[in-house]
Amino acid sequence: MRCLIAACLVAVPLVAIAADPVAFPSTTIDLGTVVSDLPKSVRFYAEGVGFRELPGFDVPAEIATAAGLTDGKPLSIKVLVLGEGPQATKLKLMQVGGTHPRGGDTEFIHSHTGFRYLTILVPDTNAALERLAKLGVKPIAKSPVALPATLVPPGDQFLTVVRDPDGNLVELIGPRK
Repeated sequence: MRCLIAACLVAVPLVAIAADPVAFPSTTIDLGTVVSDLPKSVRFYAEGVGFRELPGFDVPAEIATAAGLTDGKPLSIKVLVLGEGPQATKLKLMQVGGTHPRGGDTEFIHSHTGFRYLTILVPDTNAALERLAKLGVKPIAKSPVALPATLVPPGDQFLTVVRDPDGNLVELIGPRK
């Protein structure tokens, strides 16, 4: 009897979740990232990867604290974008004054929990690698690696993994032209 009750308790939430899909006003997710060197990170993502910088914004200490984002410190955020319009992906880079955030173990994606890497679709892997090389960034391991067409259609796609200035993994996927 207990097994039947437990099975019903597990099954009921799954049915409820599947029955009412949520209609989101935007299906784009913005990602906020604290960095150790803001100008260096902006250069990496803008000049190296190809993001475009938009006007940034400031969040007063009162709001950042009330929302639980900081412990009484204001935020100054640089906004980088891929694409055009309101659905474009935004990467929000910030360095919080007066703090010394500790870095995480970024050796592999399984080194610790949390968001582990960004995947960015690039129009030309070779061009991206040339831009990154000018900043001293090299692919890790045996990148770029050819991806099978069964994994990422339409084929002729390559996966290149690099590290940003804080050691975070960034996947670049695209053709080699």
